Amino acid sequence: MAQTAKDVENPDYDEHAIAFLELLWGKGHLSPGGTDEVDRIVADIDFDRLRVLDIGCGSGGNALHLARTRSLKHITGFDVEGPVVQVATRRATEEGLADRTSFVRADPGPLPFDDDAFDLVFSKDSLLHVPDKDALAAEIHRVLAPGGQVAVGDWMIGHDGPMSAEMAAYVAAEDLGFAMGSPDRYRAAMEGAGFTEVRVVSRNPWYLERAKAELRELKDTRYAEFCAACGKDYIDYQINTWTLMIRVLETGEHCPSHLFARKP
Repeated sequence: MAQTAKDVENPDYDEHAIAFLELLWGKGHLSPGGTDEVDRIVADIDFDRLRVLDIGCGSGGNALHLARTRSLKHITGFDVEGPVVQVATRRATEEGLADRTSFVRADPGPLPFDDDAFDLVFSKDSLLHVPDKDALAAEIHRVLAPGGQVAVGDWMIGHDGPMSAEMAAYVAAEDLGFAMGSPDRYRAAMEGAGFTEVRVVSRNPWYLERAKAELRELKDTRYAEFCAACGKDYIDYQINTWTLMIRVLETGEHCPSHLFARKP
């Protein structure tokens, strides 16, 4: 797994970014859909006594939701950025969930966990920051116990060729170190690492409509609220970013998806 040193020393998801995204997507959520989308991703998982790893846990909303609502044994959140891990750890204590959760910050590279340490690997819109999908899949395979499952939501690109000018403009506006892979790229990486039952399910139609609603909130119904919280210049920039994103959602080049697999 790779990420630049700059990303770790100057985190993308600092307190300002956390505040904006949680205002848009809900407390603890740095990606769209909130707990409803998390529940969709894991709808077919029996959590009884599972050891769960949340890769790219952010400020802990997804991990804390799963700890709060599922009969899992323990969930470990992992992220390369310190500010979000600090927030997640504090919230776990505040909610009385510290005995069933832990949050780990570590530098980019191999996952800092033993072989066969988990029964489920979950992630929500975080794997797109890892350029080497083969190494990522191999690390996920390594830390999963035999029979372990993968249930992931991630932002993907619809093809393996060069980005269109519209997609390049959107990615540049986000400025978050995106390294999107296509559904075929993810499938090949997972199968190459030894996974079976690999499935990719597009969520593009859902997020296209959701993103349009978010843009209406940013521009119209909640514009004053967002400006008061984050500053007018920051929100105007985000409005432009959402406008660019909707264009590539409409073409299908930006295709948020769910990814599932099992370790034999």
